[in-house]
Amino acid sequence: MTEAACQSPSEAVIAMVDHVLALATTWPDWDGETAHLDDRVYTPHKAIRRVADHLIDHLAELEARLAGENPQPDHWHASAITTEADLAPFTPQDLDEARSRLTRLARIWANRLDALSDEQLDDSPGDGWSFRELARHLGGSTYYADAVGDLS
Repeated sequence: MTEAACQSPSEAVIAMVDHVLALATTWPDWDGETAHLDDRVYTPHKAIRRVADHLIDHLAELEARLAGENPQPDHWHASAITTEADLAPFTPQDLDEARSRLTRLARIWANRLDALSDEQLDDSPGDGWSFRELARHLGGSTYYADAVGDLS
């Protein structure tokens, strides 16, 4: 069994954010060169934006499904666009902001997931992945930060 398969759902989300932030510590000296992966362009700001958006999008889905509602469709442009803000230098202050934002989002996820029973995690209401699968899916958000990589 892989390490990811042994993690609880909340641990999977926290580990993803820890991985992203560990890479982000190497980004304040980013030289402005964009990374290209799978026909997309990535920068430090874009990686942080995509991880945060992914956490928010699926949290909204989870909460709607728990409330018996249909999740609102997202209208993110996702990684298909690179904004002017994505191209800005990534400063130590940006790292501090990213650390605060992503750590808090991961904690919200962990608190919510840990409050659910195994039955709720595996037999989740509404259409879509179970909440356990959703947490594992979020673990894949490392993709965005990995696209930028370790810039030390």
